[in-house]
Amino acid sequence: MLSKLIRIGTKLDLQSIQQVKDDEKENKIYKSEVYDIISEERLEVTMPMEQTKLILLPVDGEYDMTFYALNGTVYQCLGRVIDRYKSNNVYILVFELITNLRKYQRREFYRYSCALEMCARTLEEEEIKAVEAKEHYYLSPGLPLKRSVIVDISGGGLRFMSNQRYEPGSMIYCTYHLVLKGVPKNYEIVGKILSVKPVDSKPGVYEHRVQYVNIPINDREEIIKYIFEEERKVRNKEWNK
Repeated sequence: MLSKLIRIGTKLDLQSIQQVKDDEKENKIYKSEVYDIISEERLEVTMPMEQTKLILLPVDGEYDMTFYALNGTVYQCLGRVIDRYKSNNVYILVFELITNLRKYQRREFYRYSCALEMCARTLEEEEIKAVEAKEHYYLSPGLPLKRSVIVDISGGGLRFMSNQRYEPGSMIYCTYHLVLKGVPKNYEIVGKILSVKPVDSKPGVYEHRVQYVNIPINDREEIIKYIFEEERKVRNKEWNK
C-alpha cells in the first residue's frame, strides 16, 4: 500500500509526538522528503535542515508523519526513527511505520480505536469554577460515577458510549486505566463534552465526544505513548501473519 500512495521525492512533514513543556508554543515541524522506499513498512527520508544546518533527529524518536502526494491528497501515519546514516553525500533517516498510512484528518491528535472501561460523572458547580480558574486538586471525592466504554482515544480527547446522556458543553470527570510498558496506571481527567448523539443500533445508548481540559503534560504524553505501543502491537501481528 505504501508504494502505491507515496513516491520517491514525495514531500513530508515530521512532528514529534513528545509534547513541549510550554503550552504557548507548538511542536516544531520539520520538512523532509522521501529518499527511497525500502519496503511496505520502512522508508528512507532526507534529514531535515534549517537554513544550512542539519537537524539530527534521534534514533527511536517517534513522529507524526504527513505526506503530500502529487495528486494533492495528504496522508498521515506514525513512524519511528530506526537508523540514520550518510549515503551518496545525502544524510538519511530510516523510518519504520507504526501505523498504516491513511488519508490525513485535520485534527490535532491521532485517534486510536479501542474498547476501554471508563467511569464518569458531571462536575459540580464549584468544581467547574476551579477548572476555569485552572486550579489543581479541585475534584470532590466519593461522588457516584456512571460506567461507560471508551471507543477511541487520543492525546487531545476521547469518544465514549454510555447509557447516561451528558449535555453538550458540560464538563465531566472521567477515570480509566491504561497499561503502559506492562504497568497499569489510573488516569483522572476533566473533559468538556463536544457533541452527543444516540447510537441507532443501541437504543438508550449515547455516543459522546470529549476534549480534555487542563490535562497535565505528563498525562498527555503517556496517553500518546500508550497509543503508539498499542498500534505497534497491532502492526506486529499483521506482519507476522
